Amino acid sequence: MDNKHFYITTPIYYPSGKLHIGHAYCTVATDAMARYKRLQGYDVMFLTGTDEHGQKIEDKAKEAGVTPQQFVDNIVTAPGGVLDLWKLMNVQYDRFIRTTDEYHVAAIQKIFRKMYENGDIYKGSYKGKYCKPCESFWTESQLADGKCPDCGREVIDAEEEAYFFQASKYADRVRDLLLNTDFLEPKSRVHEMVNNFIDCEGGLQDLCVSRTSFTWGVPVDFDPGHVVYVWLDALFNYMTALGYQNDKYNDADRFWPADVHFVGKEIVRFHAIYWPAFLMSLDLPLPKKVYGHGWLMLDGGRMAKSKGNVVDPYMLAERYGVDALRFFLLRTFPFGTDGNFSNELLIQTINTDLANDLGNLVSRTTAMADKYFDGKLPAVRQDNPELDSGLTAMVTDLRRRYEEQMKKFQFQNALEEVFKVIQRANKYIDENAPWTLAKDMTANGTRLATVLYNLLETIRVCTVLLTPFMPESCGRIFAQLGADETARTWDSAEKWGVLPAGAEVHKGENLFPRIDITKELEELERIQEEAKKAALPAVEIEPQAEEKVDFDTFCRSDFRAVKVKDCQRVKKSDKLLKFTLDDGTGTDRQILSGIAKWYAPEDLLGKTLVAIVNLPPRKMMGQESQGMLISAVHTEKGEECLNLLMVDDKIPAGAKLC
Repeated sequence: MDNKHFYITTPIYYPSGKLHIGHAYCTVATDAMARYKRLQGYDVMFLTGTDEHGQKIEDKAKEAGVTPQQFVDNIVTAPGGVLDLWKLMNVQYDRFIRTTDEYHVAAIQKIFRKMYENGDIYKGSYKGKYCKPCESFWTESQLADGKCPDCGREVIDAEEEAYFFQASKYADRVRDLLLNTDFLEPKSRVHEMVNNFIDCEGGLQDLCVSRTSFTWGVPVDFDPGHVVYVWLDALFNYMTALGYQNDKYNDADRFWPADVHFVGKEIVRFHAIYWPAFLMSLDLPLPKKVYGHGWLMLDGGRMAKSKGNVVDPYMLAERYGVDALRFFLLRTFPFGTDGNFSNELLIQTINTDLANDLGNLVSRTTAMADKYFDGKLPAVRQDNPELDSGLTAMVTDLRRRYEEQMKKFQFQNALEEVFKVIQRANKYIDENAPWTLAKDMTANGTRLATVLYNLLETIRVCTVLLTPFMPESCGRIFAQLGADETARTWDSAEKWGVLPAGAEVHKGENLFPRIDITKELEELERIQEEAKKAALPAVEIEPQAEEKVDFDTFCRSDFRAVKVKDCQRVKKSDKLLKFTLDDGTGTDRQILSGIAKWYAPEDLLGKTLVAIVNLPPRKMMGQESQGMLISAVHTEKGEECLNLLMVDDKIPAGAKLC
């Protein structure tokens, strides 16, 4: 094959919290596709990395008492961090970029300036809704029930001086790209993008591309105080990592445009609308494809640390092996849609596909070759078209069927084609009963050798095609078959009879032991409960008061549900937050509370809290406080901590607690 190039990327990870199996999903899929292309003989560039700027990073670093750079370093390079996870999952990337890398920062400054000089970036003032976790700007009409349509969290009102990118200028070209080409897949994502962001009321809005309310980002070099919006910064990593606008690398001519960006559905908007518009602004070639995959769901919801429902890939890999985990992720869930993860489904997949089907086939076949031929098959064979042709026809056509699915990034379907052949091979053993043939080696030895050779060749071809998904396990299978490098190639996968007579076959260790599902689920539940307990902070609870309060006194305290309409820091106070509350009376209630150390005001907007509303008003920092918000107090690491009591948002403002 001539030297064809293939450039594939996975989204650079936003290092703001604990890594979970959902983070591994897209990167493992990207790795499998990169390995598949290398197997075909392509010159592959597989890029991944970390997106390390933004307000959320700055806030989390402040909470942790470290600098933003120290915070991201701790997640990316420290033990158990991003680099360790990719190593664990056997992710064979070619290049890793961090958006704090000096060459990237300098390139982004040049790109921003160039877009500004082109007239596509202009200065203005931003006023609207902002989702801090997603680093996303929204109009009022784009919100879902008043919350971020991507993550479902509260948004905050934001107003600041900013630069804007003229996305509206490129709306028609982007619309045409989405509707009339295969740029974005699956197709279900196309109309969602066009209807919600381009053909919506008001059309495609210009995008705010700088911030002045925080400092952790790429500085706009010609206007101090502005930092580049994290998404403009992050998206251009796909080109700066190849050497665009920098001297670090020199691969842009070789690999750009990208063949495909694999991205989660929550960031399709940025990749399918703004990314091509940015490139159009600079008159640069567009990537060939953006593929928006679904999420791994748990208990009906997206995995997220904030929801407390993450699944630890380290624990799963240790118990079941990395290859089994990689295989499960791509065998079980269609890549373009959401998938519901469960421990039971993981174990069932390992038992059914890997232990029963593949593992059993390899074990039985190599054991029989060892037993009946001392691990070396004779050259003479005796084919039986009636018994053999069904299997051999499936095997010789397998590569074509597999390739059709891989071209469409349908990993699940490609693996299904392989396992149809594996299941047929197991049936072939039962049809030919080698153990019966072995009873009379004089009469049936040649036929027995033929049966075992057909099985070994079938295993060999399937193993070639499984290599992108389970590289280490496939290497062990090849070793058991006595398959040299020529028998492991892409070209060899469409040929029959590649294994030479006399190849040394031996039965190795059991590749995929069967798991007792009942015992294992009980053990996993125990492990996960222990992990939850271990994750809880070591706290000291204040002892209960010994003084008794009579019931009538308690009943005179009027506890009410109140909803936060506004929350602001009190000037000249490090402790106080000023709340404007809906208490159900129709008149706003103002309460001051000393919890500024533990909460950012914007995180409390829309929350339903509990207040005592019949306390006499009192002055605090010259402002009147009409009641008291209820908090829980505990001591953690020797320091007092307060947590506001929050109740279900379905409870209406003014509801009495009793």
